[in-house]
Amino acid sequence: MLASSGRILLRTATGVGGRTALKALTARVSTSSFGVTNASKPAAPSVSKPFFSQFASKSTVASSELKERDLYDVSKTFTGPDACKVVGIDKLGITEVPTIYRNLTYQELFDHEVANGEGWVAAAEYGDTFAIDTGKFTGRSPKDKWLVLNKGSESEKNVDWNNINQATTPEVFEELYEKAIKYFNTKEKAYVFDCFCGANPKTQKKIRFVHEMAWQQHFVSNMFIRPSSQEDLDNFGEPDFTVINACSQVDEDWERHNLHSDVAVVFNIEEKKAVIFGTWYGGENKKGIFSLMNYWLPMHDPPQFPMHCSANVGKNGDSALFFGLSGTGKTTLSADPHRALIGDDEHGWDEDGIFNFEGGCYAKTINLTEKTEPDIYRAIRTDALLENVKLNEADGKLIPDYFDTTKTENGRVSYPIFNIDGYHKPQMAGHPNHIIFLTCDAFGILPPVAKLSSGQAMYHFISGYTAKVAGTERGIIEPTPNFSACFGAAFLSLHPTRYADLLQQKIEKHGSHAWLVNTGWSGGAYGVGERMSIKTTRSCIDAILDGSAEEAPTVKDEIFGFDVPTSLPNVDPKVLDPKQSWEDPDEYDASAKKLAGMFIKNFEKYADKGSTDYTQFGPKM
Repeated sequence: MLASSGRILLRTATGVGGRTALKALTARVSTSSFGVTNASKPAAPSVSKPFFSQFASKSTVASSELKERDLYDVSKTFTGPDACKVVGIDKLGITEVPTIYRNLTYQELFDHEVANGEGWVAAAEYGDTFAIDTGKFTGRSPKDKWLVLNKGSESEKNVDWNNINQATTPEVFEELYEKAIKYFNTKEKAYVFDCFCGANPKTQKKIRFVHEMAWQQHFVSNMFIRPSSQEDLDNFGEPDFTVINACSQVDEDWERHNLHSDVAVVFNIEEKKAVIFGTWYGGENKKGIFSLMNYWLPMHDPPQFPMHCSANVGKNGDSALFFGLSGTGKTTLSADPHRALIGDDEHGWDEDGIFNFEGGCYAKTINLTEKTEPDIYRAIRTDALLENVKLNEADGKLIPDYFDTTKTENGRVSYPIFNIDGYHKPQMAGHPNHIIFLTCDAFGILPPVAKLSSGQAMYHFISGYTAKVAGTERGIIEPTPNFSACFGAAFLSLHPTRYADLLQQKIEKHGSHAWLVNTGWSGGAYGVGERMSIKTTRSCIDAILDGSAEEAPTVKDEIFGFDVPTSLPNVDPKVLDPKQSWEDPDEYDASAKKLAGMFIKNFEKYADKGSTDYTQFGPKM
């Protein structure tokens, strides 16, 4: 969203390997440039016929990352009647596109984005960053995501069919697939990206994306593991899964197809294909494949454990996992100046240890400052991609405004992992020493840190608890519990107890320690008590990671049963015992029983499911 109209200068950075010189494009941008022209399609800026001129300038790419940026240089452009066949998308039925851009370099992506008029160049503090608008869909559209129910298939037997894993028919998929293919066969160009999901080659999946626009290839180039050499592409072969993204098209026959709207995100596990219609939101690409990893890995022989968590590793190779829903501090706490980030969102745990699924990060930008989130703030530079962030014009530049949420509170930025200084380059580490479940308890009941037994870890993992507070969503006027199984219910393809069983096996086999860390309120509920300070939470995390929490004296919580440390370095003992921090102990007891009842009620649906009934490890009234 732009604050005013005017002429702006769009600049590229210096080309990779010197192939692309600095270019300038003068564009006229209207005041409604982040408006919507129809139900789902975002308005592109009105760009005059581009002209390019050469001139000298310093690159905005930091010299320390030039080498790593250069390593991703496998781009090829195919033209002519055989372009589709050479790339291999003729096997999909796409045969008529005369120009195919395969795995463009970051510089080439930027050049295409600018030349196509797909968005704006934002003058972020640490470097020019391309910014786009995704129309009315500024987040995933979960009610429009479908899985094909193929009768007699493995997926029919294993998928947890519910209102998240909604079933549609092979016939509906076939109609939509043919519609997508027919549409692409009318295009003059297409963007094809071949990549990997999963850093461990033993369970790595080959993924192919077919997109309409350069910024969409930019997004998946950020979020997935990029081929490191031409040999990777030459040996790519048949992908394990292909996503055909026809986002500018809609399903006009959605009522006949028994869908919920003209937006359709449909995955066919057996056919190894997916189609996307009607939504421009980049996260549909990312999370769709994550849901598939949540299906594939537990079905692997031996079964592997997919996780919705962040991860980091210490200098001695000790790794830690951070599970948590939005607002609990998962991204902030895994970004530790004394440890290297493995990844911020999606990981796997196999026989060798833990590994990142992704090649980058996808962070919220709401109220972002360098002080509160220095790693994310500094990562917004060349090669990052801003989504739905307000841009204010000043002195001929477009400045990101992370505090203006007029468009959405879900403004985002994606960026390649190498935009994070000091990240863990192997993207793999040994079996985790510590597993940390983060919760933002707005009721002020849970302690800042508690040690969990193996069974309690499973209970809290399946519960996936945090709380929403007044002001976060319309209609919420008091703390409201939010339970999301395995801290990621929206992405679970199998029943939650399948993942809990895998986690329990991993913990018992490798001796990992499990902890519950409350980043929410102390001294009373939201509106009465105070939010845990980041200093207190950091001290608790430090104590876990350096082993002092393991050695600390503890007391057993009378209701929840976990062990609560009574003394930790740099943490007020009164805060460690939440009951002591309340002015009225009786009021605390009543609120604790109320929260325990919410846990118990939520867990009823998991009783007698899976190999173990984890109900026994929950709170006792």
